[in-house]
Amino acid sequence: MIHCGKKRICAVATCILIFATALICSWKDPQLQNKITRKIFPQATTASPAGQLCRGKPAQDAITPLTDNRTFIVSPYFDNREGKVTRVIGIVHHEDVKELFCWFCCQPDGKIYVSKATIDVHSDRFGFPYGAADIVCSEPENCDPTHVSIHQSPLGNIDQLPSFEIKNRKAEPFPVDFTLCISAMFGRYNNVLQFIQSMEMYKILGVQKVVIYKNNCSHLMEKVLRLYMAEGTVEIIPWPINSHLKVSSKWHFSMDGKDIGYYGQITALNDCLYRNMQRSKFVILNDADEIILPLKHPDWKTMMSSLQEENPGAAVFLFENHIFPESISTPMFNISSWNTVPGVNILNHVHREPDRKDVFNPKKMIVDPRKVIQTSVHSVLRAYGNSVNVPMDVALVYHCREPLQANLPRESLIRDTTLWRYNSSLIMNVNKVLYQTVL
Repeated sequence: MIHCGKKRICAVATCILIFATALICSWKDPQLQNKITRKIFPQATTASPAGQLCRGKPAQDAITPLTDNRTFIVSPYFDNREGKVTRVIGIVHHEDVKELFCWFCCQPDGKIYVSKATIDVHSDRFGFPYGAADIVCSEPENCDPTHVSIHQSPLGNIDQLPSFEIKNRKAEPFPVDFTLCISAMFGRYNNVLQFIQSMEMYKILGVQKVVIYKNNCSHLMEKVLRLYMAEGTVEIIPWPINSHLKVSSKWHFSMDGKDIGYYGQITALNDCLYRNMQRSKFVILNDADEIILPLKHPDWKTMMSSLQEENPGAAVFLFENHIFPESISTPMFNISSWNTVPGVNILNHVHREPDRKDVFNPKKMIVDPRKVIQTSVHSVLRAYGNSVNVPMDVALVYHCREPLQANLPRESLIRDTTLWRYNSSLIMNVNKVLYQTVL
């Protein structure tokens, strides 16, 4: 019971109480809360060390868990292809994560704008409970936010939330033509010789940047990576996904019932796609033991110029994967100094397995990143342009690994020495790297 000495004071106090009660109830009403997609909260004017007003705890790691431990943020990217939005690449539990909010920081006044996110879990989850997700939020109309925080609620304390810089805000001329994405280097990776050969083949064919999402590798492999980083070819993205989730080295949940498949490969590929959207004309998506090998052209630049001319408006170019089994050797280039280096010498493996009836040959891709919305491993999930299957007489994916048809005799394999066209330059370049790192 409220007691007032004066009627006017009592009336004012009663109005304030009614208003506060209604406000609290409105936030508790889930139907009303669902209608709230944006709200601006003034922020304190204490400047950060960089002189900006945006607060929050700057995210330091490549993978940042939210407090629910069901949502993991990789990086946000500005995307104005379908309106003015921030697209956050992340990993979520496909059932448990129901609602997320973007907390944008608007400059120059440092106000906070809260927008309810659309959570789009990628369809290629392959049965695992966690999968790649786009967390998409509309941006404020009157500001271009530089940072965003992701939270499970529109209410909270910005100082307690991780803050992420929004990349791709400014369109710039492409500094490189070809960037290659290698996702999820793991398992104490030590196939040093084949990795160096692949890297030098990529450079001969036209790559200028290779982005590697590294979980772990051997000490010798670390030494090789440091060399490529120093020359500016390799960019390493630390990928400690097994610190947050139970990871599988298999591609399907039925093979290994963990949280997420193949060390979060699909999330890494999507992040690499957006990371290089404004800085590379083309992005190549393949593994370190795969090389997209042109048959009609000397390099990727001339090949892609021809393919684009023949397929105007295409966004994705798919190349068929063919196995060159490491169990079948043709010792034409048996270089003695290479024998002490761990790994496979691809120059000695020039026999490929024949196609199998009714068995799909997977594809790897060269894409225009600005035309792709979501990608999987062997195809894109959403894009603005067409996908083109590149004929095998134009190019194929040279994939040197353990055989898939181990019982085939040598004479049943197809001899294909296309790789030998590059042998002189490849041997010279590989030797240079080995003498700086291994030999």
